[in-house]
Amino acid sequence: MLFPGDDDVASPDVSWSYTGFSMFRKWLAQAEGFTLTEMNGFGGERQWRSVSTTLAPLLNHPDDDGPDLTPAQCAAMLPRLEAILDQRQSDDSDPVIRRRIEDVRDLITVLRSCMDKDVELIFG
Repeated sequence: MLFPGDDDVASPDVSWSYTGFSMFRKWLAQAEGFTLTEMNGFGGERQWRSVSTTLAPLLNHPDDDGPDLTPAQCAAMLPRLEAILDQRQSDDSDPVIRRRIEDVRDLITVLRSCMDKDVELIFG
């Protein structure tokens, strides 16, 4: 589950199973032009410094622990997620793509909340 660190139970959140989160991040990495399983920490040897994406803090993060993401990191990821959303909305006839689009929308809502409240994004 990803949620704003504002201690407000009514704040938006987004959650996946471990498998679902893995599939979502693999899909995002593919949209960024690389294969997540080739990356260090995901079974591969490729170093993260070889990848240029504002989504790296999300993609290269433990599933449910690790450092929280700052409001600045949330702000940096937001434009790229919005661009991915804009590019993929026309592909919504595929149920898998539809699910990923919904995941991106939910994540954008959570990131905006973190920015608006100036709080960290918590992985829990």
